[in-house]
Amino acid sequence: MPLPSQGQSPNATRRGVLLGGSALAFASFVSWPKDAAAATIDTDAFVKLSEKLTGKQDLYPETAAKFLEAFRSAGKGSEIEALAEGADNEELANEIVAAWYSGVSPDPDSDEVITYTDALMWEAMSFSKPMGYCGGEMGYWAEPPAG
Repeated sequence: MPLPSQGQSPNATRRGVLLGGSALAFASFVSWPKDAAAATIDTDAFVKLSEKLTGKQDLYPETAAKFLEAFRSAGKGSEIEALAEGADNEELANEIVAAWYSGVSPDPDSDEVITYTDALMWEAMSFSKPMGYCGGEMGYWAEPPAG
């Protein structure tokens, strides 16, 4: 038994649903990484910003690239670019410094440790070392550390 006509054929309705769904998917894709298109800061600029904020020189670009990507994933790429251009954002500046010192991803949705042995906390805690790293020759712990 044929369906009653309501001014449209079943194909038009099906086509409309497919076109509408496609348009919705495309619209969500276009706006999805809203921050990625806006942020154009590169790794070198992020390294310079990080060195300024941490007061440390010779930060590793590979690590910086991972931190930058994590900040972008957290939706903060545009804010980092503005900070690098001179904007005042103390909270974000502290997050960048905390990331370098802890080595942990700044993305709240990630539990990734971006760097462990190269985290700046080990330089700040000269009395300690990363677990699993030897502190010196056999018996090095017998003598007090040089002051």
